[in-house]
Amino acid sequence: MSPSSISKQTITYAKAMRKDMTKGELKLWTELRKLKELGFHVRKQVPIGSYIADFVIMKERLVVEVDGSQHQEPKQVAHDKKRDEWLKSEGFKVLRFNAGEVDETLPGCVEEIMKELGEL
Repeated sequence: MSPSSISKQTITYAKAMRKDMTKGELKLWTELRKLKELGFHVRKQVPIGSYIADFVIMKERLVVEVDGSQHQEPKQVAHDKKRDEWLKSEGFKVLRFNAGEVDETLPGCVEEIMKELGEL
């Protein structure tokens, strides 16, 4: 997938989302930035195709999502499933955490990410 296949609208929306992250995203971003010390480049609010991933480690093809309560709605669950299937078809693995999980058990979320990266 070439960068040119990403619409200007998606790119503009991703830029806006970087400036308006949720509390859960901000909390996890603070921890994910520390992965740079281990050689991982984590990007936030990244356009991939027609989707925007909360966090991506491109070299590892890992997408990390922080889902708010709207992701429990049936329509959103179906959309997320379709999105995850497409990302998988593009060679990505998707880890999803709900915002409450990030808020209450941040170390556990980070541990799961670290395991996926082969660091634990």
